[in-house]
Amino acid sequence: MPVIRVLTVRARLIVMALATTFAALLLCAGAMLAYELTTFRQAWIDDMQTQAEIVAQASAPALNFNDATAAHQNLALLKVRPQILAGAIYGADGRLFAAYARSAQQRPVFRDRPSEPGHLIDGDRLMLYHAIADQGEKLGTVYLEARYPGRERLLSYLSILGAVMVCSLLLAAAVASRLQRDITQPLEAVTAVAREVMRRRDFSLRVAQHSSGEIGTLVDAFNAMLSEVDRRAADLQEANQILEREMTVRQHAEQALLLADRRKDEFLATLAHELRNPLAPIRTCLDIMRLNPGDLNGMARSRTIMERQLRQMIRLVDDLLDVSRINTGKLAIRREQTQLQAVVEDALQAVRQLVELHNHQLTVTMPERPIMLEGDPTRLTQILSNLLNNAAKYTPRGGAIRLTVALEASQVVIRISDSGIGIAPEMIDAIFQMFVQVDASLERSTAGLGVGLSLARRLAELHGGSLEARSAGLGGGSEFILKLPFSRQLRQALEAAASPMGGSGRRILLADDNIDFVDSMGQLLASMGHTVVVGHDGVEALAAAADFVPEYAFLDIGMPGMNGYDLARALRAMPTLQHTLLIAITGWGQQKDRETAAEAGFDVHLVKPVTIEQIVAQLEPKLKT
Repeated sequence: MPVIRVLTVRARLIVMALATTFAALLLCAGAMLAYELTTFRQAWIDDMQTQAEIVAQASAPALNFNDATAAHQNLALLKVRPQILAGAIYGADGRLFAAYARSAQQRPVFRDRPSEPGHLIDGDRLMLYHAIADQGEKLGTVYLEARYPGRERLLSYLSILGAVMVCSLLLAAAVASRLQRDITQPLEAVTAVAREVMRRRDFSLRVAQHSSGEIGTLVDAFNAMLSEVDRRAADLQEANQILEREMTVRQHAEQALLLADRRKDEFLATLAHELRNPLAPIRTCLDIMRLNPGDLNGMARSRTIMERQLRQMIRLVDDLLDVSRINTGKLAIRREQTQLQAVVEDALQAVRQLVELHNHQLTVTMPERPIMLEGDPTRLTQILSNLLNNAAKYTPRGGAIRLTVALEASQVVIRISDSGIGIAPEMIDAIFQMFVQVDASLERSTAGLGVGLSLARRLAELHGGSLEARSAGLGGGSEFILKLPFSRQLRQALEAAASPMGGSGRRILLADDNIDFVDSMGQLLASMGHTVVVGHDGVEALAAAADFVPEYAFLDIGMPGMNGYDLARALRAMPTLQHTLLIAITGWGQQKDRETAAEAGFDVHLVKPVTIEQIVAQLEPKLKT
């Protein structure tokens, strides 16, 4: 079936205007062409007729005196008219008297006898005969043959008319396109809005009103219809949404109740089971100690078992408390400068006994340089110990566990992998939900409430990091990837540590009873090329300063044995330390505290917590001298 193309209103109006213009132009062009060709033909004939009369008048004496030479000379004058191809003079008896041809190569064949006076057009040739008379007596006939450019004239005129028609049609199309907008634009706007309403089911759409008259009335009526349909559709949609919300709320509530009930039963059963498990060996060990008080080896073994089971119970209770804090939004972390190596070591100590009990092979790979984080060391240790504890529990005896620490961009990436039972693909995300365990069967060989991974992920997120799991499937082992971000200040410090200062290092004394802070800060400054001596109290720092002669001394105020004020006075009393820059590091920041520090001999007063940038900033003036 042929496809019928339906023209738009805009196209129809333009076609109508073009068709009318074309018909008018075609009629005018035909009339002008006919007039032009007739006028051109007559003008050409008149011109040749005039030329023939001139030749006839000039040749009459030559015929009277039978002077053929003069007749030839008269015809030779025709060469000034390039359009005349040939000419001839016939005598009164009709015989050829003289002839002329423009081209010797194309010399025409002249007739033996002339025709009657008149003209004949044959293709592109004009042939004309004109009588030669003198005082009413016919002396002969002039014959002229000329080129008639009628075809060239026709083609030239047609090309001009064609160009005029094309320009006229283009102008007409432009004018029609401009004029038709008043009609087609409102109609197209109505059509477009109708299509959008059908496609999007949006009855709030309206047609912009830019017209008056019948078209404007049509647009107003269409908009009014859409308003009414929109109002009724909105009422119906609102009723449907209310019904859907009520149904959804009821379904969700029902599902939540069923899930909560099932989770409650599972959790209570698991909790009872996990709490009774440690109690059984503890009770047995108490019986052994009661019945065999003299067996020292048995007593020692019993204490070891009881301590291990007690730690398990404490771990369960701690996890339950942390879960409660998560649910109530009260779980918080205490951020401080923390060395990752110390966190990893604490986590390894927490799980070492379990790893040795299962005879696992534990491999730890860490960078040699110190890695500083801003976080809660206790919670970070809890994350790693939970992950290592899971790896030890879910790996068959004699398995392999690997802990790897690497630096990637602005993150610390910790990977804990094992050769254990693995995780099914559908459980990869579910294991991070509360109370979900990989093995929930009665025959499972592992203990736990199913909250460790959920708690570890939440703690990682509170530190601005993430925790994800990977596994090749059941029996393929598993890998947990913990990502923790650097702080901006510590990242800059590590970058500085990667570029040693060489000979620009300084002698620095650090004194603080916060061992983790002063040791980590000392290690970081040493990695930057400085010579650092660390003291954990005022007396130790004073003794070290006498031999070390530091250029800078960063001193805590509240230290045991000798406080920072007394230490500063003692250092100022040493002649060799008159030019040492003393910097107080304290949690007291009132104006009176600054004045007391200045009176004691301190040059700078810094309020805790201090960053590595603040420490380095104090070193810059002397480094530039």
